[in-house]
Amino acid sequence: MVMGIKEIPFLKYRKIYFLFSGILILAALVSLILFGLKPGIDFTGGSILEIEYKTERPSNQEIREAISNLDLGEISIQPTEERGVILRMKDISEETHQELLEKLMGNKELEEKGFESIGPVIGRELKEKTKAVMVLALLSIVFYITLAFKRVSRPVSSWQYAITSLVCLSHDILIPLGTFSLLGFLYNVQITIPVICALLTVVGYAINNVVVVYDRIRENLLSRKEEVFERVADVAINQTLTRQINTSLTTLFPLLAIFFLGGETLKYFALTLILGITAGTYSSIFLASPILVSWLWWRQKKVLTRAK
Repeated sequence: MVMGIKEIPFLKYRKIYFLFSGILILAALVSLILFGLKPGIDFTGGSILEIEYKTERPSNQEIREAISNLDLGEISIQPTEERGVILRMKDISEETHQELLEKLMGNKELEEKGFESIGPVIGRELKEKTKAVMVLALLSIVFYITLAFKRVSRPVSSWQYAITSLVCLSHDILIPLGTFSLLGFLYNVQITIPVICALLTVVGYAINNVVVVYDRIRENLLSRKEEVFERVADVAINQTLTRQINTSLTTLFPLLAIFFLGGETLKYFALTLILGITAGTYSSIFLASPILVSWLWWRQKKVLTRAK
């Protein structure tokens, strides 16, 4: 923190942060419970066809009527840019693939941009591996932080830093998942491999933000031994605030450009990162240290109650 600039008493308003985050998490959980997530063909198996019309693109209803007599299962029709369309359906044969192109063409000219098919066995394997990767990543983070903050045992234990980081990560992941649950219900947006990759990136990015603050707390604890923990944590947030905001903004600006200008392929990958990085920046400033301070305050209050 630059000398001469008045410090902001972040921890003074921690109940407001907890209330705001609680509302967001509750909304995300309600959305996930009510609507669930729509897994893409990467996880369920199926085929995806991307085409682009040379002239005006037909409406979704016209496309659906044109291919209604083909056995495609539950089909998703997603317009892209001005004349493009992405169709997602059950796994189809090459013969059905060619019939589909003929039906879509009708009396219009089109170009096939891509076609891929994923079998159900591969889809199930990807789903299981994705779960394993997510769990392994979270456990590795907890283990790393516990070791990294082993030297700082007072007044908060190193494992408490790890658990608090995990709480912040859950917050940062639930918000994008809740958003995708709602988008899946309203617009049939699906969870695909790029979205999962973006979520893993969010985990790494968010934990980096939290560690930056915690590392400054550790340094301040060693140099400000006479000060109370709440004061040390408040100073740490102020000292890292500019870095946190600048780092996040320099990442968000290109992501916003990708979201609005990058086309359909990268749109939801970018959206996941935008939501996750925004949530991660918020949690590193307004949740990570306040949770630690509140946890310490609760433990001290419990000890005093027992002493009485």
